[in-house]
Amino acid sequence: MPFATREFGWRLDASCWPDLSRCAVLMTDMVRSSRKREAEGKRCEPQEMADILVVFDFDKTIMDWECDDWIVHEFGLIDLVNELLPTTPWNSLMDKMMGELHSRGKTITEIADVLKRATMHPRIVPAIKSVHALGCELRILSDANVFYIETILKHLGIRECFSEITTNPSFVDKEGRLRILPFHDFRSSPHGCDLCPPNMCKGAVIKRMQASVSAEGKKRRFIYVGDGVGDYCPSLKLLAGDFMMPRKNYPVWDLICRNPTLLKAEIHEWTDGEEMEQVLLRLINAILAEEEEEEEIKSGRSVSSDHGL
Repeated sequence: MPFATREFGWRLDASCWPDLSRCAVLMTDMVRSSRKREAEGKRCEPQEMADILVVFDFDKTIMDWECDDWIVHEFGLIDLVNELLPTTPWNSLMDKMMGELHSRGKTITEIADVLKRATMHPRIVPAIKSVHALGCELRILSDANVFYIETILKHLGIRECFSEITTNPSFVDKEGRLRILPFHDFRSSPHGCDLCPPNMCKGAVIKRMQASVSAEGKKRRFIYVGDGVGDYCPSLKLLAGDFMMPRKNYPVWDLICRNPTLLKAEIHEWTDGEEMEQVLLRLINAILAEEEEEEEIKSGRSVSSDHGL
C-alpha cells in the first residue's frame, strides 16, 4: 500500500508505517576516542586505527524506522503531513511539523523520549562496537538531522564510536522549538545533482571525504552501508578496492541492480542487522589480513635487503 516518504511522495497509510523509508538533515562533529580492543564491550575503544573508513546511513540502516516517520506516527501527524506533502519539500515539511508539535505543547524532552523508543535490530549496537574495536573509523552520513541522531546514539551508548556525523543541521530555538534546516541551501545554492533530494547530495559528501583522506596522504578503504535512494549517488563515487553494502530489496539495492557495472566498488548485500554484522566483519577481517600480509612481505624484503649489505 502506498505511503508518504521523501523518496516517493505518495500518501500516508497508517497500516504501512512498519515499512516506511527515509529521513533528512546535517552537521560534522569530530571526536577522539581512546584505544583498547574489546569486540562487544560497553565502550567503543579500538586498540589501533586500521586504514578502513566505514560510512553508515542512519534511517533504515542503523535504525529500523525513518526517524521522521517514527515522529509523525507517534505524535499523530499523519493527516497533516498528507495535506502539506504535495507542496512542501520533505525537509521543510519536518521543520513545520516541529512547529506544530511546539504549538501543541510538546517539549523537546518529549520528542527525545519518543526517539529513544524507536526500534532497531539487536545486533546493530554489537556490530558497531565490534567494527570500532577492530580499529576502523566510523562515520554517519544521513538525511536525518543532528538532534535525532545525537539523541539516539547517546541513548544507545555508542556516540563515541563515530568520529563524524554529517546530516541536516538542527537546533532548539529560544522558545524551545526544534528547528530543522537543510544540509544544502537548495534555494540559494542548489547542489545540482539529479540523483539526490534537494537538501542533501551524499555523493558530494563522499567526494569531500575522499579528498580529505587524499590530502592527508593516507590510503583508506571505504565501506558504505545504506538502504535508500539517497545512498545510490555515493555508491557511484566509491573507488576500486572499496565496498558498497546495499540493503537487499530496498531502494538503493533496486537501483544498483539495474546496472551493477556502474559501480567500481565491490557489492555485498545484507538483509538485517545480523547479516550486516556478519558481512561487515568478514570484509574488515579480510582487509586486515590482506594488510598484514603486505606488511609481512615488506618486512621480509627489508630483512633480505639488510642481509645483502
